[in-house]
Amino acid sequence: MTRLMQIACAVAAWASLSLPLPAAPAEPESCPGLISSRDTLFSRAALRQDEVGLAFVGHATFLIETPQGARIATDYSDGTRPPVTPDVATMNKAHSTHFSYHPDPGIKHVLKGWNPAGGPAYHDLTVQDVRIRNVSTNLRSYGRATEYDGNSIFVVETAQLCIAHLGHLHHTLSPEHLKKLGRIDVLLVPVDGGYTLETFDMMEVLRAINAPLMIPMHFFGPSTLNRFLGSAREHFPVEFSNTAAVTLSRATLPKSPKILVLPGH
Repeated sequence: MTRLMQIACAVAAWASLSLPLPAAPAEPESCPGLISSRDTLFSRAALRQDEVGLAFVGHATFLIETPQGARIATDYSDGTRPPVTPDVATMNKAHSTHFSYHPDPGIKHVLKGWNPAGGPAYHDLTVQDVRIRNVSTNLRSYGRATEYDGNSIFVVETAQLCIAHLGHLHHTLSPEHLKKLGRIDVLLVPVDGGYTLETFDMMEVLRAINAPLMIPMHFFGPSTLNRFLGSAREHFPVEFSNTAAVTLSRATLPKSPKILVLPGH
C-alpha cells in the first residue's frame, strides 16, 4: 500500500467515528505538540480555535488545516497531492513537481506563484478563517539567467500563526522581501542544497527570517537532509518527529528558533 493510500485509509476510518472534542491540556507544551497519527489532522473537530494542523505530504507539499476546517495544499503538483481535496492549492513554476497541469476540479482556489502574463503574481485571499498571500521572488533559469518573479513565498495566516512556504527559492532575501513577509512563526524550508539555494545561503535566509519553528522539505533522501542538518546544527537545535503531522499553536511555539524534521522526503 502506498504512503498516500495509507493516509487516505486513515482519513476514511476517522470519518466513520464520532468522537468528542479532546479536552484542553492543563498547561501548554514547550514545543508544538506531535499528534499521535494523521487521523487527528484530518478530523475537523480535533483542532481547537487556537490550533493549526500541518502534515508533510512529500517533496514540497504540505497540507495545512485551520480551526474552521479550511485546507490549504502547498506546491500542489500532479505527482504529490494530499489524500483530501484542499480548498486552496498554491503552486510554483520552477519544475513540474511544484505545479499541476490538471488540478482537482474540486479545488476552489488555485494560486499560481507566477504571473503567466508577466510581472509579479499577486494574491491576497481570505477563505473562512485563513488569509493566504504571497511575496514574489526570482528564479534561476537553466542558463543561469534570472527569471524575474517566477517563484512566490506563500504566507498562510490563521489562528494567530503565520506559516511561510519558501517555494523553490533561488536567492537570499532583501530587506524589502523581509518587510513584505513580516513576522513568520513557522517556516517551510527547501534544503536540497543546490536545486534551490546552497546550504550556506539558506542559513542566511533562516537567520534573517528568524522563525521560531523551521521544517525542512525538498530533500529527496537522508543524505541530502543530513548534509543540511550538519550545517544547521551550528545555529539551531534539531528535533525529529515520529509522525508526518503536527498540531501547531502560537502558545506552544519554541521559545527560540528550532528545526523540526517530519518523516518523508
